[in-house]
Amino acid sequence: MRIYQPNLLSFPATIILLYISRVATASYSGSRQLYVRDDPITIPPYFIFENVRLERAYVALQAWKRTMISDPWNLTLNWFGPRVCDYNGVVCSESLDDPSINKTVSGVDLNHGDIAGHLPEELGLLTDIALFHVNSNRFCGTLPLGFSQLSLLFELDLSNNRFAGKFPELVVGLPKLKYLDLRYNEFEGGLPESLFEKDLDALFLNSNRFTSKIPVNMGSSPVSVLVLASNRFDGCIPTSFSKMGETLNEIILMDNGLQSCLPNDMGLLKNVTVLDISYNSLVGELPVSMGQMESLEVLNVERNMFSGVIPEEICLLKNLREFIYGSNYFTGEPPTCRYLETYNSTMNCLKDVKVQKSTMECKVFLSKTVDCDSYKCSPVTYSCVCPGHLSPPPQISPFSPPSAPSLPPAPQPSPSA
Repeated sequence: MRIYQPNLLSFPATIILLYISRVATASYSGSRQLYVRDDPITIPPYFIFENVRLERAYVALQAWKRTMISDPWNLTLNWFGPRVCDYNGVVCSESLDDPSINKTVSGVDLNHGDIAGHLPEELGLLTDIALFHVNSNRFCGTLPLGFSQLSLLFELDLSNNRFAGKFPELVVGLPKLKYLDLRYNEFEGGLPESLFEKDLDALFLNSNRFTSKIPVNMGSSPVSVLVLASNRFDGCIPTSFSKMGETLNEIILMDNGLQSCLPNDMGLLKNVTVLDISYNSLVGELPVSMGQMESLEVLNVERNMFSGVIPEEICLLKNLREFIYGSNYFTGEPPTCRYLETYNSTMNCLKDVKVQKSTMECKVFLSKTVDCDSYKCSPVTYSCVCPGHLSPPPQISPFSPPSAPSLPPAPQPSPSA
């Protein structure tokens, strides 16, 4: 009988013993053990695996199944026996680093399973895995340190679960990671600057409890999609924002507590198709340079404290089909804005336009000068000091946080009775 037995040792010893590929040979009963936990994963002597990597995958998946306290759709019902490549949600393919190994576990997809449990350290034994998708479940806890061993991981989707704690910084060290989706969880605290230095293609962090400022080096990120909506970020939109023009296609910063003016060089974001900065406390005028955002299709700036006249260059953008700018303090709009496929200008300070703010409210707000320099949104200073002479209006978030126009949240399945 072979036994994989975890042992809670000191951190360095645990890492060494957990993830080295050799299996320690025990001195009794001819059994083999990998000392990784107190309750051993027992492998029947008649189990035959094609290679040691599939054997380690068996241990990882059995340890994970032990943590699952509810599987209403019975997705893991067939997770038994040595043929791990036949398990529901498990994908196998050839080894990427050893041509002599023709079958390894390269992916796990338990999306929409409504499974309750947590992620054990043993998942770090899945060293060949490239895709790990568990969105729309009820997994809780934190991302285990074992994930730092997943050097081939390309896509990590933990969205729509109950994970909590600080941002899992270990993901920054995953060399192949390109797609990171942590939305709709309970992560909190700030974001590390190193996250925006990583070569990611898509980053979804919306609908968590992240706080503090957005790191000033946000513009260093090469992502094409960035979603930070529905968190608790405050302070400035980093002035490095406009440096993302070469790669950025969609950015959603809605429903936070951002307080600053927009960078004047927004026009450098020539590849952006969706820009949503609604439900914040942003001030000042919309930069004229936004009229150079030639790929822009959807622009949402509603529920802020913008003022001034909307530049006509924006509404003349050839690809723009939706412009939502209600609930601000704009005093003028070009007639061309009204010819867009979708627009909303209500609750501003526009003359001769229906459903606007009261004359008194507009007069009081517009009597105060907005000094964008006073927000001190420096590209080299992490802190952002914002003045208190303007009190932001109440931020009345929708009953359900609006989703990005092209990135709806994954539905939560309900098991049948």
